[in-house]
Amino acid sequence: MAPLMTAADLAASSSLTGAGVVSVCALLFTVASFWWLNARQGRLKTWEPHAFAAIIHSSGARLRLPLVLHNTGAKPIVVQDLILTFPDETASHLPLLWVSSPSRLQPGPDEDAKLPAGFVVPGREAQQVFVEFEAPFPGFIPEARDFKVQLQARVGHRKGWRRMLTFTLRAANITDPDRYTVYNNTPVELTKEDQKRADAALLELLGEHGDDSAPGGWRKRRSSNDDGDAGPSR
Repeated sequence: MAPLMTAADLAASSSLTGAGVVSVCALLFTVASFWWLNARQGRLKTWEPHAFAAIIHSSGARLRLPLVLHNTGAKPIVVQDLILTFPDETASHLPLLWVSSPSRLQPGPDEDAKLPAGFVVPGREAQQVFVEFEAPFPGFIPEARDFKVQLQARVGHRKGWRRMLTFTLRAANITDPDRYTVYNNTPVELTKEDQKRADAALLELLGEHGDDSAPGGWRKRRSSNDDGDAGPSR
C-alpha cells in the first residue's frame, strides 16, 4: 500500500503546479504579444472627406477626393485598386474608375499627376492620398443633389472588392460644373446668386448633352422662393 503524502509533499506538489500554470501563461502572453505587435493583419480605415474637386461636362465627369488611409494592423497593406460606386442608384450610374493620383486637391496646370498604381500603407500608420475618379463612358452627368457613394478597394491580402467607406457626396454644391475646382462637402445652404449661376451653367450643359430626361441628367433646382424649397427638384 502506497504511503500517505505528508503535508510537506502536498505543499511542494501544489507549488510545482502553480509554477507550471504561471509559465504557460507567460509563454502564451509572449506569443500573443509578438503576434499583435509584428504579425497581426489589420484593415484599412478612412473617413468622409470634407471637400472634393469636380468637373462635369457633356463628355464625362471627373471627381477628386482627399483621403486618409489608416492601417490598423502590424502588417503592411497593399492597395491595388479603388472605385467609387453609387449603391442606391440605377444601373446607369456605373462605378467611377481610379484614373490618376494627383499631388494635391486643387487641380491646376502645374500639378504632378501620376497614373494609378498600387501603393503600400505600412502597419499602424496613416497616410494621405489624393485620388481622381472618372466616369467610364461619355455622357455621364450626375444630378444636382446628394448622392450616397461607396468607396471600395482591392487589397493584396484579400480577394475581390472590399467596402471601405460609405458617405454623402453633395453634388448640389457644384456651382460651376464646367470648371475643375474644389467644393465643400458639408451640408451648406446655397445663396440665391449661387443657385442662379449654377442653374444657368447646368441648363447650358443640358443643351450640350441634348436630352434633359436621360438617366443621371442634371435637373434644374427651384429657388428658395418656389414653395419654400431650396433643394433640388427630382
